[in-house]
Amino acid sequence: MPDNSVEPRFTRYHRLMMITSLLIIAVFFFFPPVTVLDKTHAVGYAICHQIPSRTFHIDGTPLPLCARCTGIFLGALLGIGGLILKGRYRAVSLPALPVLLSLIGFTVVLGIDGLNSYLSFFPGAPQLYQPQNWLRLTTGTFHGLTMSVIVFPVINGALWHASLTTNEPVMKNFKELLPFLGGCVVIILTVLWQQPLLLYPLATLSTLGVMMMLSIVNTMFVLIITRREGYARTWQDIVLPLTMGLAISFLMIGGIDYLRVAFTRATGSPF
Repeated sequence: MPDNSVEPRFTRYHRLMMITSLLIIAVFFFFPPVTVLDKTHAVGYAICHQIPSRTFHIDGTPLPLCARCTGIFLGALLGIGGLILKGRYRAVSLPALPVLLSLIGFTVVLGIDGLNSYLSFFPGAPQLYQPQNWLRLTTGTFHGLTMSVIVFPVINGALWHASLTTNEPVMKNFKELLPFLGGCVVIILTVLWQQPLLLYPLATLSTLGVMMMLSIVNTMFVLIITRREGYARTWQDIVLPLTMGLAISFLMIGGIDYLRVAFTRATGSPF
């Protein structure tokens, strides 16, 4: 176990890691594709099938993520953003049990809808109902909220020194859950509105949701590999692991995009 009593120092090695991470991030922003929409689609290409019939189009342009993934990552962005605004960035306990069970219920519903939707690929397979993009969006949005509320206390515990964390649940009761549910409804209605002016905001925000969740997971790996779990005592201490997590996420996106393109060209598959 690491000695959490020792203050982390920003050594020459840490400076090298920071510079390397910033260069990786800069490559993504300053090298092709150069347009905002193309970059969002490059991110989406790595984590989403982007099937046109299962993707919302705004003013004739598809969003970078399918209907379900759009909901998932907008819902996740709502969850993380809302918990930060509520000041729960030091809370390391999961939501209160009744709230947690309700959130898990959203994921169960997504699983049912996802399986029903998947069966549509097989002609003649039994289905509970006709899959619809608005259902994919709805189940995805509420699942994204669930995902973020569960992940948030985990990354808090991985980042912060134990003396700075609190054991309060990140979400204490249904009263605190209600505004988040309302936000999910707003997300769903906004996407379904398909107002042309919303193309860039929705594409950008959903992509931010992707990068946020990937960066959280990769930051946790960075902390584990470098044995720096629970070292941060100041906001400055979390800058390096978060930057490294973001840089690794961009490397993952680029690597998966390359492999997907190579596989498509080699096999002639629409994958």
